[in-house]
Amino acid sequence: MATTYDFPSDLLAGQEELHQVRAELLALLKRLPWSVEPLDGFSDDHGWRKVERPASPGWTADEQAEVEKLRERERELTVFVTCHRFWAEVAAAEKVDARMTLKHVRETEPHVRETGTEGHSTP
Repeated sequence: MATTYDFPSDLLAGQEELHQVRAELLALLKRLPWSVEPLDGFSDDHGWRKVERPASPGWTADEQAEVEKLRERERELTVFVTCHRFWAEVAAAEKVDARMTLKHVRETEPHVRETGTEGHSTP
């Protein structure tokens, strides 16, 4: 039977926001051109697989700023979650299990899946 942990609400909220920021960043990066700077397209079939890229117009200043804002928030939340005071209370042998449980807590709690949050304020 898996160990259950009594995660503090601010830690749960921080982890949930981290999931959301990472999903938003991934979606944004998928929408943006493949190159930050304008570059010509290319085709290379000399390697073990063919690689093709269309010409890239590059990212606008607003797009670059949005990516940087999301990456900065991701860094802040990562530090918040990994350095939270809760981890000092967890035995060294259980920290990996506790961290993995926290990462997947929204998959195991139905009220979090339905609403997307537990009503916690963000850190």
